[in-house]
Amino acid sequence: MPGKRLDRRLFLRGTAATGAALALGTSPTIGTSPAVAAATAPGGFPNYAYVRTLLTPSRLAYNPTGEIIFPTIRGVYDKLSSPLGRYYLYYGPHDAPGGICLAYGDSLEGPFTEYAANPIVSRTWSPHYSVSHVASPHVLWNADVRELWLYFHGENITTRLARSADGIHFTYDRTVLTTAMLPAGTTEASYARVFRHDLPSRGARYVMVFMMNNTTNHRDIGWGWSADGRTWTFSQQPLVRHTDVGAVNVGGPHLLHRNNSTYVVYNKDKESGGDIMITEVGNDFSLRNHLGVFYNSRSAAPETGRAAAPSFGTDGGVPYMIYEAGERLSGVIAVARG
Repeated sequence: MPGKRLDRRLFLRGTAATGAALALGTSPTIGTSPAVAAATAPGGFPNYAYVRTLLTPSRLAYNPTGEIIFPTIRGVYDKLSSPLGRYYLYYGPHDAPGGICLAYGDSLEGPFTEYAANPIVSRTWSPHYSVSHVASPHVLWNADVRELWLYFHGENITTRLARSADGIHFTYDRTVLTTAMLPAGTTEASYARVFRHDLPSRGARYVMVFMMNNTTNHRDIGWGWSADGRTWTFSQQPLVRHTDVGAVNVGGPHLLHRNNSTYVVYNKDKESGGDIMITEVGNDFSLRNHLGVFYNSRSAAPETGRAAAPSFGTDGGVPYMIYEAGERLSGVIAVARG
């Protein structure tokens, strides 16, 4: 964004550098920026700081469009019998033909190795669908059936589910969300993430958050609930409206839980600041406490004023955020450490 302001937490990071370095068992270096901040983000979450780029489109063998989006990280070392690595990183290009892709590695800080047979899901899956593109993979570990469940979109009006025992080879299951399930005038229902979350009053054990668009061409965060992760009911009102946080568009939602409450984090469009925001919704989703900036995108590369579509994991007790960094459809996948 032109005239992007300096990181709003830079002062706090600087004053806390020594304590943060010692906490990680490293030595602070005079004159260098701290890699990890001691201050906390709203809600008491870690204050994540950029570490490095993990995936760059130009360095990938499967690179039909020169862009990649929407990472999802999953630890599989304690779930699969013979995984390719401790962590599976799902991602893919958005523009046609898209494709759901996989990389694997043994640390959340990388390196990650591209799976040789990408894409693992393509835009044509006979007899289930044939579309211009598939994109935005979110993979859920379903402990009930010990499978990895992949939610993805294609076209932008449809979100689908596929299931896998090994995280690589998937069986198509069904359509789980379309614009027809949402209010009249909805034009997109995509970029969904699904989480194991109990809502007893609704008889639900899973919650979905996603991006929805309508004829005004302003994107909001929608949500729904399900007893089994397959059949869904959707709220007819947005969970977070773009106007709630002064944005043109919001998207890339993810649920987090801390201190006995539930939060949704999501990104603003670059023109509206390009930051990742946080709203407390509570365990029953009755709250709408907009808490401000969760992660302040940096003006420096690779973010250049935009951070988006975060996914979260913990490695050796250290929290990480893996996310889109940079201009939409010309950025990279990066990792930040808390």
